[in-house]
Amino acid sequence: MPLRSPSLDDATRLHVLESFEPDALEDDPELAAMVGFAARLCDVPVSMVTLVEEARQRLLVREGIDERETPREVSFCTHAITSDEIMEVRDALDDPRFANNPLVTGSPDIRFYAGQPLISEEGAPLGTICVIDVKPRPEGLTDLQREGMAVLGVAVMRRLDARRADLRARRAIEEREMRLRRMIDGVPQIAWSADAAGIFDYFNRRWQELTGAVPPLLADDWRAFIHPEDQTQVFEKWQVSLDEGVEFEAQYRLRYADGNWGWVLGQAQPVTEGRGGTRRWFGTITDIDEVHRLSESRELLSKELSHRIKNIFAVVIGLAMLKARNTPEHLPFAEELTGTLRSLGRAHEFVRAGSGPVEENLQQLLAALFSPYSDQAGSPLVRLTGADCAIAPHTATPIALVFHELATNSAKYGALSCDGGHVELGIEDRGEALALVWCELGGPPVADGGKRGFGSRLVEMAVTGQLQGSWERHFLADGLRVELTIPKAVIAR
Repeated sequence: MPLRSPSLDDATRLHVLESFEPDALEDDPELAAMVGFAARLCDVPVSMVTLVEEARQRLLVREGIDERETPREVSFCTHAITSDEIMEVRDALDDPRFANNPLVTGSPDIRFYAGQPLISEEGAPLGTICVIDVKPRPEGLTDLQREGMAVLGVAVMRRLDARRADLRARRAIEEREMRLRRMIDGVPQIAWSADAAGIFDYFNRRWQELTGAVPPLLADDWRAFIHPEDQTQVFEKWQVSLDEGVEFEAQYRLRYADGNWGWVLGQAQPVTEGRGGTRRWFGTITDIDEVHRLSESRELLSKELSHRIKNIFAVVIGLAMLKARNTPEHLPFAEELTGTLRSLGRAHEFVRAGSGPVEENLQQLLAALFSPYSDQAGSPLVRLTGADCAIAPHTATPIALVFHELATNSAKYGALSCDGGHVELGIEDRGEALALVWCELGGPPVADGGKRGFGSRLVEMAVTGQLQGSWERHFLADGLRVELTIPKAVIAR
């Protein structure tokens, strides 16, 4: 047992005593067992655990006496806690300190007293475990009884220390929970949790701030806050997440406190707790209404720009053909120009946002570009095979220019210029790059004239510049072969 600290004043001692919060330990079963054993060990009718407070002595646990407290000034234990060792009063009538004490001259008629001090780890004497007899005991306690009382004193302090440690642990947990709750209440999202069946058991303060309503409990309660047009897709996704234990994510309209609807992003993750594998759900609801409406505005603007750009293409093509009719010598140039503009128009349709079909990968873009080239039966004359990859909007235009140039030249001089001719365009995945191999078959013989015209320079700039790739041309006996190598990261970036 720790020793009493002489430097502690009574105010400090009382502060330490309060830290044990002894109210909850009154008639504690463990302490009662120790008190009962002390009475049998010392063969006395009365035993107790006492705490010496500011104005009273509290009888925390007692046996053989009905009182719950006595005034501090008449308490034997007040004297006992001034020492580190057990205090024995063998005959109270013969002891000047207690001869006139009302607890001696009246009920409960104390004649013999032995109190073992209870000293905290701070060195603060708190009270005693003591035994009392109504008969004097001139011989006092035996050595075994004194040793037993010391052991019981240690046991009592362990029980008190355990109680205080538990209180401290509970407070630490409560403080952490309070900090966590304040943090969660402070985030701009709605935060929630639910059990494995999807029954909600927590919503942070943001729910009531945003919706003005009491948090829902069951899924059907939640339904009332979701726009009727969004309910089916949201609850189908949520049911799949519940059944399969996969994360949940959905965008939908939530009813706000003012009755208006706002777009939110709902997300949830399943978390397995404990060895039994009990599943719980933790989720957030994020207000994305401003972002969603901005996206809608941008989409509307994109549609308007797309419409205007298509009109520009149409005007330029119309002007070119009009000029060509007035100056027939410029007709070949006008036809080539309008062909290029139409190809760019198809590339624009590919990348624009808005209504209508929008392709998402390279093969779909190429198929759209080559759609004008087909035989009388409607079969494509440029046949695509091989790999595919996602394509970024800014790479669609240079790719469209390159393959429009190849197709135009083929239609003038190569395989697409005669019946039975066709082109095979294979796409090979070579790790970090794609190889696009253009093979013309069934056309007239070709040869390298050594000249590099505007079209060749256009392809060179598009491939090596914008697409950061390379290209090679081979004039073979069975037709032209062009191999373009383009990094996949550039195509999809």
